[in-house]
Amino acid sequence: MDQPRRARADRGPAAAWVRYPRAVTIFNLRTARLRSGERFRDARGVELEPLELGGQTYLPVPAQGEATLVITRTSSGLLFELSFSTRLHGPCMRCLADAVIPLDLRLREYQAMRPDGSEELQTPYVDGDRLDLSAWARDAVALALPDQIVCREDCAGLCATCGADLNRGACACPPPEPDSRWAKLAELRDQLPR
Repeated sequence: MDQPRRARADRGPAAAWVRYPRAVTIFNLRTARLRSGERFRDARGVELEPLELGGQTYLPVPAQGEATLVITRTSSGLLFELSFSTRLHGPCMRCLADAVIPLDLRLREYQAMRPDGSEELQTPYVDGDRLDLSAWARDAVALALPDQIVCREDCAGLCATCGADLNRGACACPPPEPDSRWAKLAELRDQLPR
């Protein structure tokens, strides 16, 4: 069962409980009760929060997506798998029109029973007996984003001079003056045999 929307302020044993400013989906690992070699599978609703990127907000649709959680106990720890699909809606980075990015994510994390201080053998999403599904999903969505969020691949963007949407047609602005620092290279180009 999902835990209330709260988390420890720090990871110390005497830490006080504080409320998260956002919706959080926490899975209590004690409910799985796995022995070595066993697998737990469950469908969970995972809260996804809007992403702020370049001063723009991108909204996940749906905000609470259905995810499949699989936990496998190995001889040395736990293997977590999370899979879900979502779409991010927000402005195109070139022309500011609506852009939609479909994401189909398949994630894996491992938590060793005795990590011996190695960060590679533990996941940052497990705190005691709690697996923070919302933080894991949020980080995965952020890492899966393309370099530029655009409405379409051939988006022409906005005119740098007048701000006209170049996807709708050319603007009336004159072509930019060539940079005088490149004049010598243009002369060399003209001298090359064709």
